[in-house]
Amino acid sequence: MRVVVIGQAAFGEAVLKRLLDDGEEIVGVSAPATREGGRPDPLRALAEARDLPVFTTRDLKKAEAFAAYAGVKPDLNVMAFVTDILAEQVLYEPALGTIQYHPSLLPRHRGASAMNWAIIQGDTRTGLTVFWPDKGIDTGPVLLQKEVEITPDDTLGSLYFGKLFDMGVEAMAESVALVKAGDAPRLPQDETQATYEPICGDEHAAIEWSRPASDVYNLVRGCNPQPAAHTTYQGKRLKIFDCALSNEAEEGRPGEVIAVAGDAFVVGLKGGALTVRRVQPEGSAKLKAPEFVEASGMRAGDRLGE
Repeated sequence: MRVVVIGQAAFGEAVLKRLLDDGEEIVGVSAPATREGGRPDPLRALAEARDLPVFTTRDLKKAEAFAAYAGVKPDLNVMAFVTDILAEQVLYEPALGTIQYHPSLLPRHRGASAMNWAIIQGDTRTGLTVFWPDKGIDTGPVLLQKEVEITPDDTLGSLYFGKLFDMGVEAMAESVALVKAGDAPRLPQDETQATYEPICGDEHAAIEWSRPASDVYNLVRGCNPQPAAHTTYQGKRLKIFDCALSNEAEEGRPGEVIAVAGDAFVVGLKGGALTVRRVQPEGSAKLKAPEFVEASGMRAGDRLGE
């Protein structure tokens, strides 16, 4: 079975390596272009190191690039973290079609920021889906799904790198094997359960201290490390990363610094408090809370978000 891997970044690289190790016949790789003076994408670098034909993903919309891709006569496309929208002719060119990885239990959390929104919205379980994409956004029949727990302290980083990354590589290898054996299912997505959220950007990451304690905590976790939940302090932006939630009632208004001690500072919330251990002031690198407190002169009674 002749396979083309389409993807990018560390996940795309890991999927390609796994398929090569499994002895799959990789006849081409599509990855982002290398910027002038920059480093090649990890997937592209591995493909070039293995002397595999390499295509630039955005160029597949052009006749010449598509012809070169079609010329390797793929039986299956394997999409491993693709942020570009591919033309339908690319999806349907291989004899066996295209399969794609998505880090949610589709049809819930369609869109490019599925993991962010799962945490922000307080989900306690999520997972991954390998599906047969069509012209829609994260639509198309499901091949397989795997579930994971979102623990109360999971962040975007821990959910992806600690749970869904390795599981995703295994799922892609398993899916390719099922397609090769002729045993890959095509299960319709339940459209009545579908949700779609936009890319989680800076405009979604602003902390509203008047929100319930759990909402604020979920926002910080779901934006850690990207795009990073933010507030203001002393008139400048302050990004908040590592933190913990206390649901015990604390004295102080939402957004008020209740205490500055040890390795953290504590901020009042509606129905609880947020213990903050790592931040990033505007124009600075990330700092541990004590470093920030010393540099800024933060004291109990100060307010965030004003």
